[in-house]
Amino acid sequence: MSDLLWLNGRVLAAADARIDPADRGLLLGDGLFETLRVSGGVTPHVERHLARLARGCATLMMFPPDFAALREGVKDLIGASKLRDGSMRLTVTRGPGPRGLEPPAKPSLTTLLTCSPAAPAPLSTPARLHVSRFTRDGTSPLSQVKSLNYLPGVMARLEASAAGYDDALLPGANGAVAEGSAANVIFLSHGTLTTPPLDDGALPGTSRARLLEAGLCTEASLPLSGLKDVEAGWLVSALSLRAIGAIGACQLRQDASIEETLRRFLFG
Repeated sequence: MSDLLWLNGRVLAAADARIDPADRGLLLGDGLFETLRVSGGVTPHVERHLARLARGCATLMMFPPDFAALREGVKDLIGASKLRDGSMRLTVTRGPGPRGLEPPAKPSLTTLLTCSPAAPAPLSTPARLHVSRFTRDGTSPLSQVKSLNYLPGVMARLEASAAGYDDALLPGANGAVAEGSAANVIFLSHGTLTTPPLDDGALPGTSRARLLEAGLCTEASLPLSGLKDVEAGWLVSALSLRAIGAIGACQLRQDASIEETLRRFLFG
């Protein structure tokens, strides 16, 4: 991570930044985040992320941040850090508050941008996924926001690592596949590319939305019992596309042609 960040309108050295110990994001997970790709010194699809953030704020009944200031903050931090390729994380919390669950009558949001350079060599080996006992509830409005309450994903990843896997596949509460621990999933089955619907617990990812809008995949539920029929699969996020090599004992084939099509569309 860069030693510079943007906090509440100012670029600062990370060592000089201060977040109130009473911040509700720290104490209660009361906030949202977005992860943006930085490519060539710009953030492609930033407006998609800001639109999702606005929807998340509405869901949390939290007034939105100043989006004009955020756009300038993104440019200022990229310029100050001289970042060309990598990622940026935007975190917005409801800010400091009194003890307890009720927020103050007039909250003061905490808005933070941090950035990191791209990894020297992105993961290219297919991921082996563990089917997690942790689930996502597609009937809850919170399943459609990038909340700071990320424990299901954290615990699913820890569980998968402890079992010797690379990542986790989380089911929905209805018993269908939802998503990976930090990425949407795309499956090839019977010659068709599909992704789980939001009602099954999938997060409305920005790359997922772009693939659907372009007609490169469609939504379809996949019960866990149907994993045996999956031919190939990929984990997809705003930052990366990674092939799936296996889901539990089910081995998946690698389809270089489809992967190249997806990668070229998403990342140029």
